[in-house]
Amino acid sequence: NGGAIALGHPLAATGTRLSLTLSREMNARKVKYGIASACIGGGQGMAVLFENPTTK
Repeated sequence: NGGAIALGHPLAATGTRLSLTLSREMNARKVKYGIASACIGGGQGMAVLFENPTTK
């Protein structure tokens, strides 16, 4: 379903939005793993790996 260039502050609103959107998509597609990432600025970034416990 695409991504977003900016959704708010990278570590607050955007991180929450990315996490919730990823969780919903993982449940809808019935996938076990998903990755979300965001650039923070100044050459920094963050990434998180989610595991869906409801899939086998």
